[in-house]
Amino acid sequence: MTERKISIGFPGAQKEITVEVPEGTPPPWDLKSAHTVVGTDVTRVDGAEKVTGRAKYTYDLNLPGMLHGRILRSPHPAAVVKKVDISAAARMPGVKAIVLAFDEGQIGTKRVRYAGDEILALAADTPAHAEEAIRAVKVEYETLPFVVDLDEAEREGAPQVYKDQPNVKPGRPRGNADEAAKRIAAAAVAVEATFRTQVQTHSPLETHGHVIMPDGEGLKVWASTQGVFSVRDGLAGNLGLKPEQVRVITEYMGGGFGAKFGPRAEGVLCAKLARKAGAPVKLMLDRKEEHLAAGNRPNSRQEVKAGADKDGKLVGIIVRTRGTGGVGGGAGCTIPAIYDFPEDGIYKEEADVHTNAGAAAAMRAPGHPQGIFALEQTMDMLAHELGLDPLEFRMRNDSDPIRREQYKIGAKRIGWASRRNKTPGAGTGHLRRGIGMASTLWYAAGGRQARADVEIHRDGTVVLMQGAQDIGTGFKTAIAAVVAEELGLKPSNISVKTGDTRLGYGPGSGGSTTTPTVAPAVREAAYAAKLKVFEAAAAFFKSKPEHLRAADGMIWVEDGSGAGAENRKSLSWKQACALLPADKVTGSADRRPNTEGFRNTTAGVQFAEVEVDIETGIVRVIKVVAVQDAGLTLNTLAAKSQIAGGVIQGVSFALFEDRIMDRARGLMVNPNFMDYKIAGPADCPEIEPVVFQVANGKNSVGAMGLGESPVIPTPAAIANAIFNATGARVFELPMTPDRVLAALQKKGGEKSA
Repeated sequence: MTERKISIGFPGAQKEITVEVPEGTPPPWDLKSAHTVVGTDVTRVDGAEKVTGRAKYTYDLNLPGMLHGRILRSPHPAAVVKKVDISAAARMPGVKAIVLAFDEGQIGTKRVRYAGDEILALAADTPAHAEEAIRAVKVEYETLPFVVDLDEAEREGAPQVYKDQPNVKPGRPRGNADEAAKRIAAAAVAVEATFRTQVQTHSPLETHGHVIMPDGEGLKVWASTQGVFSVRDGLAGNLGLKPEQVRVITEYMGGGFGAKFGPRAEGVLCAKLARKAGAPVKLMLDRKEEHLAAGNRPNSRQEVKAGADKDGKLVGIIVRTRGTGGVGGGAGCTIPAIYDFPEDGIYKEEADVHTNAGAAAAMRAPGHPQGIFALEQTMDMLAHELGLDPLEFRMRNDSDPIRREQYKIGAKRIGWASRRNKTPGAGTGHLRRGIGMASTLWYAAGGRQARADVEIHRDGTVVLMQGAQDIGTGFKTAIAAVVAEELGLKPSNISVKTGDTRLGYGPGSGGSTTTPTVAPAVREAAYAAKLKVFEAAAAFFKSKPEHLRAADGMIWVEDGSGAGAENRKSLSWKQACALLPADKVTGSADRRPNTEGFRNTTAGVQFAEVEVDIETGIVRVIKVVAVQDAGLTLNTLAAKSQIAGGVIQGVSFALFEDRIMDRARGLMVNPNFMDYKIAGPADCPEIEPVVFQVANGKNSVGAMGLGESPVIPTPAAIANAIFNATGARVFELPMTPDRVLAALQKKGGEKSA
């Protein structure tokens, strides 16, 4: 090990730390590192394939002799499956295999708990034959009482979703309720409100699904997944196979947002059909199934009390939350540690409430958009009661050095000082404009297991191999940029192979951890391979390998004079590779543990400008300025795209998306893209993404993750902007015209949704 001092942070807030660097590994990138590729706008290495349609997704795959799978789902929200008759379906043209979604011995007692629960799956030679056969299956149900509403499910005597347990499952409280209540009671100002957020379905453009082919004793699988290794392990475990008997490939994937980990029920059913039929089977969910059964962001009801002293310092907060993830859990709302509340002034309790609806799944920043919607409006309410500017109030209560700088940048770019209404709702006319803000953080240092291999061939070709999949975020381009930077080449010179369990292990693409987990291993692998090229070229230069440098496609001896390759003896990259003693050399590396670093979290702020029609209640988001850090950004172009994508999804959550359940029938009434409204091009504001570079120092490339954080504060910033425009506060998502009009009628009255 060698000790190295590195400079971390950002200009104006930097510090030096000492890290131990193993021999034969590159020094960590820090504030003093100079880059030619990393941190610039890098065009996606797979961009041409995507825009021309050459990129093939799982949905596009069709194999010779392939069968088509279809799932029969319960039409009832709660029932017992008394009888299943597949005799007619088995005789239908083209039907090759039928499998139950549960053990045959459970018929007569098997309970389905939501409309969309799996009953069985079948495979036929055409999609039409599969659909006809599904309709021929006869199932006898004994229907049961059900509940699909959060508030109703909490009431005494409500139908129980699970027979032997109550619908409400409290979590462990955190903090001291009495102490927090005392602090708030003694505060100079206190506010209290109830906030609600809705169920949001994941709605990826490519639905969940697989193409699975028997491969000897094992399986070859193409999956629309965020985790090829979790699909591999899940299928192996369910089918009694060894992991090495299952190969999973995901070269391109059409959106996930957190719901596409593991094979899920549809993947296991597809595999069983393929093995039973002895043929490839393609089973992709349709749009209705995607809405009903493939995951969602849980809803929430959050009761919040908070107080501040006369100097505008926070003294306490109490949060009580309830939410439903349907038949699943995970409905907690996160109130992240953004503001400087006293440690004994924070109390939180939460509970999952079961209902007869599809199970929740992790969705982009689980729990945070809901929690921030409540927290950031609470901050604005306190500022209003104190007569303080909301920006100033945050500056008094947020000690994070990154966000404090971001506040200044965002405020200047949105025109906070000159364009924001000093008196909310004081405008004239039916169109009112206002500006609001909200903050965010995420936990994105990476660090899970990953392995990378870099091959350098004698003809100069460079191949990067890493098993994790690019889910559309630009991960493949980011790691190509790392290799290009290390070898002194262009990203277009790097051939990248990802999304295959036959390659080095990689994490599931979720939690904003993929790039910061994989990129350090990629850099070390590229560095190790580069040293082997240097060893081959050293004799030509009559120098030692450690004295050689690579940049701009050239290799030369670095003698400390500062002169570049053009002024001295040098070799082109291809000339140097031609000196290799073998056809290729390989560098391999495993991810090392994180070091101390600058911060354990990323930081961001967003400022939103809205226009509200006070006659119709229609809200139009005019502009969003989003200032975000992700450590040292590997590809600034992709980072801006990620930020913009998060903002768009946040606008959609704020104003449009909502799973609507029929309480009388227990059914989702809008499981399609006609009635489940998602923000389209006409709904998108001007978005100004600002990448705030921070040399975080927690890994050798200085990178942090970016996927989650930009979606978190958008709804809250829009809500605060609506208040600034109209003087009316909207406590419930989505902030549809009817809710805005209702808030305008209350205007300063009831503080709840």
